[in-house]
Amino acid sequence: MKRKRFIAGATCPECKETDTLRWWVDHHIEVVECVRCGHMDRRSPNQSPQPEVVAQSADVIGIFKPE
Repeated sequence: MKRKRFIAGATCPECKETDTLRWWVDHHIEVVECVRCGHMDRRSPNQSPQPEVVAQSADVIGIFKPE
């Protein structure tokens, strides 16, 4: 069974709901899925962009932007 994790604070690009995206790896492919509307994004890990570092807050490490 694959471990699926929710992405805290992420907003679905399709339905615009917050805290509905979950992430997992399936056969070396990263998958992000919205549990509300079913929107899915797949990419191989070497294609993933580097997260942006936010300098304004020490509590935020990076921002996930599903494409």
